[in-house]
Amino acid sequence: QVQLVESGGGLVQPGGSLRLSCVASKGTLSAFSVGWFRQAPGREREFVTAMRPSNSNPYYADSVKGRFSLSRDRANSALYLQMNSLKAEDSAVYYCVAGRAITSTIASASAYSYWGQGTQVTVSS
Repeated sequence: QVQLVESGGGLVQPGGSLRLSCVASKGTLSAFSVGWFRQAPGREREFVTAMRPSNSNPYYADSVKGRFSLSRDRANSALYLQMNSLKAEDSAVYYCVAGRAITSTIASASAYSYWGQGTQVTVSS
């Protein structure tokens, strides 16, 4: 059983940066694909970024490519999402995920068995 705990959300102005963290308080993440999804009010949950356990190159949604960066710390079972050049449309609850996603399902929410509780990111002036 894996339990994920996110932190780092908050209010930031457009153009600003935030770094989200996710730690496995129970279990280890080394064997899983890990990443982030987000959901804004009135919108469907959407893929943000993820990486396979054996591949160090993350996948990104087109909407965040070049602005967001995913990294993982295998020793500490943690992952991080560095978000730069934030826009109002990035405002959402961000969820850390872990699961057995493969390349063809990397962006599918159903491929991830473990979800954090979510952390709110608000981009507003």
